[in-house]
Amino acid sequence: MILGAISPKSDKDRRTTLHPNSIKPLKDMGIEIFFERGLGTGIDISDEEMQKNGALPASREDCLSRSDVIFSSEPISSDEIARIKKNALVVGLLEPFSEKEQLHNFAKANVSALSMEFIPRITRAQKMDVLSSQSNLAGYVSVIESAKHLKSALPMMMTAAGTLKPATVFVIGVGVAGLQAIATAKRLGAKVEAFDTRPVVEEQVKSLGAKFVKIDLGDTGQTEQGYAQELTEDQIKKQKDLQSEVCSKSDIVITTAQLFGRPAPRLIDSATIKKMKPGSVIFDMAVESGGNVEGSVPDEIVETNGVKIIGLTNLASYVADHASYALSNNLVNFITDFYDQEKKSMNLDMSDEIISSALLVQNGEVIKEMFK
Repeated sequence: MILGAISPKSDKDRRTTLHPNSIKPLKDMGIEIFFERGLGTGIDISDEEMQKNGALPASREDCLSRSDVIFSSEPISSDEIARIKKNALVVGLLEPFSEKEQLHNFAKANVSALSMEFIPRITRAQKMDVLSSQSNLAGYVSVIESAKHLKSALPMMMTAAGTLKPATVFVIGVGVAGLQAIATAKRLGAKVEAFDTRPVVEEQVKSLGAKFVKIDLGDTGQTEQGYAQELTEDQIKKQKDLQSEVCSKSDIVITTAQLFGRPAPRLIDSATIKKMKPGSVIFDMAVESGGNVEGSVPDEIVETNGVKIIGLTNLASYVADHASYALSNNLVNFITDFYDQEKKSMNLDMSDEIISSALLVQNGEVIKEMFK
């Protein structure tokens, strides 16, 4: 079997889908590995370094037309899908909700497609969970980038000139990204508070040394996959009203609330922003899916009433080396679990929970009902 890794075309994505430190398990299984020349440019890894670890440089065209399995960190255009080898399998971050046409193009080209965004949150699949690995790093980046724009230090400092109070950080949404944001802010010495619609995460917040803000929204809960359930309009209004007071006392507010496959809920409006202190910072981690914050703009920093609203995208790419290592490991772990060494091909058995969840296109057909 030939595996090919292609580079992202977006300038915002500096990650590589094949990190040199992740190649050995593939080689040990007898898989031949090709990578698009310059694949590691974004993480300062040369083609020579990739070759030392057993992968071979190739043109993008060869990676597309010769590979049985293709790694990609972004959707693939229709003209390139047409050049992919028939019966090949594309594995990666395919953004199927915003790129539905891509799936039908895969079907027309008789190319199978597996979206890593759909890897189920079960114990066996944790090592393949791309959303968690990349969200973890994004949570870290949100704090570091927010701190850059705050005109005060995060930790308390005892100085001869007096005691400097710690900054207050409020994290809204305690998923993977939120937990990492809490942990990072605490490590940097900030006073941290957090809120989530799922009361079950209170203990996790406290275990990191942060205060859990209690807002009674009535019946909330979480999905089987561990995601927050969508709130009613009344619940969202109540949440906004009560958390507004916490925002007004915070130096940094980080919003992480996203709904899988749906627009992000709007949690901070202009009325809340007006209550906040001039010089404070809001970081909208959900800006790519519609945004939690009124006025946030993708890849821009907007200032409203003296409050900076940060809407950076592709956050994991800000720490591209670690993000690439994690992403590559997630992809390689998928291959190692489902590669049949005797047949020298992937075993895409639909009776397996991971395959049935993440495989979207197979045998010239879009097989996921929501995308047909």
